[in-house]
Amino acid sequence: MQEKWNEYAKLLVEVGANVQKGQTLMLSSPIECAPFARLCASAAYGAGCREVVVIWGDDALNRERFLRADDAVFDEVPAWTRHLYNDYAEENAAFLAISARDPEALRGVDPKRISRSQLARFKALDPFYTAQMNNSLAWCIGSVPIPSWAKKVFPDVDEREAMDRLWDAIFEAVRIKGDGKAVERWREHLALMDKRTQKLNELHFKTLHYTNSLGTDLTIELPADHVWAAGAATTPRGQIFVANMPTEEIFTAPLKTGVNGVVYAALPLVVNGNVVDGFHFVLKDGKIVEAHAKTGEEFLKAAISVDENACYLGEVALVPYDSPISNQNILYYNTLFDENARCHLAFGRAYPECVEGGDKLSNEELEARGLNQSAAHNDFMIGTADLSIVGATADGREIPVFTEGNFAI
Repeated sequence: MQEKWNEYAKLLVEVGANVQKGQTLMLSSPIECAPFARLCASAAYGAGCREVVVIWGDDALNRERFLRADDAVFDEVPAWTRHLYNDYAEENAAFLAISARDPEALRGVDPKRISRSQLARFKALDPFYTAQMNNSLAWCIGSVPIPSWAKKVFPDVDEREAMDRLWDAIFEAVRIKGDGKAVERWREHLALMDKRTQKLNELHFKTLHYTNSLGTDLTIELPADHVWAAGAATTPRGQIFVANMPTEEIFTAPLKTGVNGVVYAALPLVVNGNVVDGFHFVLKDGKIVEAHAKTGEEFLKAAISVDENACYLGEVALVPYDSPISNQNILYYNTLFDENARCHLAFGRAYPECVEGGDKLSNEELEARGLNQSAAHNDFMIGTADLSIVGATADGREIPVFTEGNFAI
């Protein structure tokens, strides 16, 4: 286990964030993950990192804050937080986030407080978020188990066994086998994803039509100059990084006003510390005009109401149903993993790299090119074993993209 921990920490630092000699690393982690965070810090210093700056988080204290803090604080972001993120982004630091939280950490919290806090943080940290979305800095999100999360995933076993099983599942998802060859496996995986991405870009689809037995019947128009992306990205300084570990998706952006129909979620969504299940959206001219859920509907509606554009889609992602994470048959209750098990969409902000030259455009210019701009970005999973996606080209050709849940191209 220790060998796997060390290999995983090295993978996140050297391939995920790809920390360079003399570069600062901003490392955020739950306090429960401190032993693993220390391994990441050690790996970073081993790679020649100038300094590791650590930001600790705590589910319990965060919950106390949302329940009991003065109401005004949810519209504020202290100056030190703004400087911490924005200044280090300007200084070309690398960012590594360990994503691990209780999926229901904020159950019972007023959703309006959560939305207000999210919007205030987005506005205050706009330079950081813009640099991140533009791939102007190297960043990576990885994950390790914590007890509350492990018990949610494996409720029928005791805490220790749940932790062990979640560790094993995560190692499998990120190609860690304890043999020291994870970096080699990741390079092979990224190369395969690049080939399929090139094929999609060559087809220049105008629309994608989604259907399945859940009731999804959705047509998504794509920007004329859209770009599919996957796996690794490169900063303007030439630093190659992998933003999500694991990653199985190939993604682009929809035309903001070009989405029509109904789409049903295939898996629950954890949003702002609450679980939303059994939900679907109705969209007209790109806007979510109806949102219904069997569980957590109020949190779903709050999430698509953070700002005026949170109710538009910002991402279209293709993931085969027959994929390594999907084949584990585990509901992770963590978007980092669940989004890489199924085809998914995201409501909220689009990635600038999804149109040609997008990384050099302002938010207003991106909006003019059809890419949604918002404080939100929430992925939700729609892939099923019978999902069909048919792409239509500008010259009227119809080409199967997905058949029976998997790639047809």
